[in-house]
Amino acid sequence: MERWEGRVVLVTGASVGIGSAVARTLVQHGMKVVGCARSVDKVERLAAECQSAGYRGTLFPYKCDLSNEEEILSMFSAIRILHDGVDVCINNAGLAHCEPLLCGKTDAWRNMIDVNVLALSICTREAFKSMQERHIDDGHIININSMAGHRMFPSADEHFYCATKYAVTALTEGLRQELREAKTHIRATCISPGIVETEFAFRHHNTDPERAAAAYESIKCLKAKDIANAVMYVLSAPAHVEIADIQMWPLEQVL
Repeated sequence: MERWEGRVVLVTGASVGIGSAVARTLVQHGMKVVGCARSVDKVERLAAECQSAGYRGTLFPYKCDLSNEEEILSMFSAIRILHDGVDVCINNAGLAHCEPLLCGKTDAWRNMIDVNVLALSICTREAFKSMQERHIDDGHIININSMAGHRMFPSADEHFYCATKYAVTALTEGLRQELREAKTHIRATCISPGIVETEFAFRHHNTDPERAAAAYESIKCLKAKDIANAVMYVLSAPAHVEIADIQMWPLEQVL
């Protein structure tokens, strides 16, 4: 990780769960982390914790609604002004609504597309532009996907969410091909976890907390730190090695 010390990484959805764990871990290893979220107060508390702990890097909180392209573009402009640009982009932010295909609400479907698909694509495009402008040829784009992007879950509440995550799988492979066609050494990685014990289920099933809790109580789930460790493994690979796809899930989870 020595070559990443002092370099700039954007982590989306950094306020809780996987994003928070990834941001903390990268700050520990000396990176300048721009952690964006709608609830920026939580990122600010995390930044204070990192500073108090004496970590080598720094966490810079940034308030951004990823469903709004103008806010995303404004964020990248601010990163350019304050930190020169992005060397690593970790597209972690994502959400799910319980809206089946046969009776779901269009607004909820659109929100999932805006955050899970479009925001990821916009951040990827802008991160690549940032790298190109500064002749950064060893950058990295990591998409935090889901096993829902590889296997359709047998629940109507998850079907549209799965579709957005299948899109992430396709987008990551398309990105990898375009990066090679552009003759760059920028790498692209997709990390797809199974059930991770975070706030995700409680947000997803916000009207049924018992159902959310049951999802985490039935088996020993992955922890957010497990995904952060996977990010570290990817970034620590030698410059000539591209970790294309990591699929990981709890040992007890039946897929």
